[in-house]
Amino acid sequence: MSADHLRAVLVRQLVAELGVRASDLESPTPMPTVDQYVPRVIDAASVGCLKAYGAHWKRAAIRFAGWALDDLAPSDILALQRYVVRVAAASPRASRGGRTAGQACVRAMRALYRLAEDDGLIRRVDNPAAKVSIPRRLPSPRRALLTHELAAIHQVVQTTGNDVPLDSLLIRLHMETACRRGGALGLQLRDLDTQSCAVRLREKGGTVRWQPITPTLAAALAEHAGVRGASEPTDALLRNKCGGSLSGRRYDLLWGRVRRALPWAGKLGVSMHWLRHTTVTWVERNYGYAVARAYAGHTDAYGGSTLTYIKGHPVEVAAALSVLTGEMHPFAHQAQVLGSRG
Repeated sequence: MSADHLRAVLVRQLVAELGVRASDLESPTPMPTVDQYVPRVIDAASVGCLKAYGAHWKRAAIRFAGWALDDLAPSDILALQRYVVRVAAASPRASRGGRTAGQACVRAMRALYRLAEDDGLIRRVDNPAAKVSIPRRLPSPRRALLTHELAAIHQVVQTTGNDVPLDSLLIRLHMETACRRGGALGLQLRDLDTQSCAVRLREKGGTVRWQPITPTLAAALAEHAGVRGASEPTDALLRNKCGGSLSGRRYDLLWGRVRRALPWAGKLGVSMHWLRHTTVTWVERNYGYAVARAYAGHTDAYGGSTLTYIKGHPVEVAAALSVLTGEMHPFAHQAQVLGSRG
């Protein structure tokens, strides 16, 4: 046996004993830097993730520009989270000391590094974001508003601002439907059914539902859209004085006025979402959990398999709306038929 052949046999035996593959001896793929990798993460993100985490990814790209993904330690991500908390806490709109922003920052970095794992760039054991704990979520301060509190809010809305009809319409829409802000802003002309008296809401998690509204609100929404220039099916239903579609800025201005005029509302950080709590709480107290869950558009399955059977019927939602508003919905009478069959 030649010396070269003997050396080759010994090398193969050593490689086999070490568990090394031929591919392991090849030059590794260069590790991207954080600022190089963030655009890939953004391109791969869903609309919801981009909205929740996009700003944090961009901040990380700036803060860690030139750092390879495997250069970051858990302490670096924790330092970024602390910085985000300080910036958020300094905002005039902060109501929880920046805690929510800090939670979102850690989740954003975890999402980034999960994708890096899937791309084969980082081993799970080396993932620095997975070693940073997400700050515990505090109980929400939101609650149902009392009757006199609602009256005070209505008074401010109807006597201040540069577009009282629009603001009053928004308040009524959210009180009747208990919709989220995103659901209202996403409404298009085709989402209003004036015959069935319902609006189609597209909300978080990709959920879509037709929500009953009163004939009065249906007519008011149709008139509002027509007067302000909505003509195509995909035109925004809610529009400002100039005919443009609304943005979240309209909500910020509205509730900024309310919080300035009502010190208790400013102290609590009352927003449009409090109206959702108010309506859904009233429905639960008067019509039970199943109808309240349907009214709110909740589709989560937390709570066990029993929730598969606990579902409110759309006509029960319409019946609850009729009692809440004192205005009969076209489908409300069917709830009596449904109940008699139960």
